[in-house]
Amino acid sequence: MERITIVCFLASYAMALGLEFLNQIRPMRLIYWLALAFGSAGLVAQTIFLAVQQPPLSWQFGWMLFLAWILAVFYLVGSVHHRRLSWGLFVLPLVLGLVGLGAAFGRRPDSSASSSADVLSIPTAWGMIHGWLLMLAAVGLCVGFLASLMYLVQAHRLRAKTLPGHGLRLWSLERIEAMNRRAIVLAFPLLTAGMLVGLVLMFQENLSGWTDPRVLASVVLWIAFAVLLYLRFGYHLRGRPAALLTILTFVLLVGCLALPHWGQGGGR
Repeated sequence: MERITIVCFLASYAMALGLEFLNQIRPMRLIYWLALAFGSAGLVAQTIFLAVQQPPLSWQFGWMLFLAWILAVFYLVGSVHHRRLSWGLFVLPLVLGLVGLGAAFGRRPDSSASSSADVLSIPTAWGMIHGWLLMLAAVGLCVGFLASLMYLVQAHRLRAKTLPGHGLRLWSLERIEAMNRRAIVLAFPLLTAGMLVGLVLMFQENLSGWTDPRVLASVVLWIAFAVLLYLRFGYHLRGRPAALLTILTFVLLVGCLALPHWGQGGGR
């Protein structure tokens, strides 16, 4: 099991995506089940990899892979419950992108599977709460990003007067927008709570991390998220502008995750 590498699940997810495209062109039950099989194989391989390597969330490699793992579960569950929708064509590219970013950053030279206390860099219960609150907030924002992409694609299809049954199979604009709204409404409190816990930990540990790149980027992300919610509910911003702002906030999230923590061995 220790021989499982990133290439194993990256290739499985890529095969699943290719089969999803093929199923879009020529829908067949066999292709659908093959896509699920490759997606499941990728998830199993990635689960074993994470269990053995235990990459910490204090650096980019661990964040990207854990986030991709949760979204891979999201893909499989969604594909089973919404098999008539073009679900995988939106979720799998994001999973592949996150895994690819994780592979690009690579591991820190001093990382080892035996350092289980470093899984979240702060070996305390509150440190774990801090990390997982931020992780769940990132998942929520990823879901909002996916819903925004679906909204833009579906709006374009309606403007182009695409015939029913042709092209991508998606929900109505109203349902996609509701999915976006629920995702960002749930993600913002999680992000806020995670940052507050991190703030308390910084005071307790007497850390001089106020100029840490990821800390500063997290503050910018929170402000952008707050503006998004304010416009969404204060000014009833909807439709395309709301989708574009959600995508912009997601881009800030990726930028935040790509930054290293000073004092944590850098990005590698």
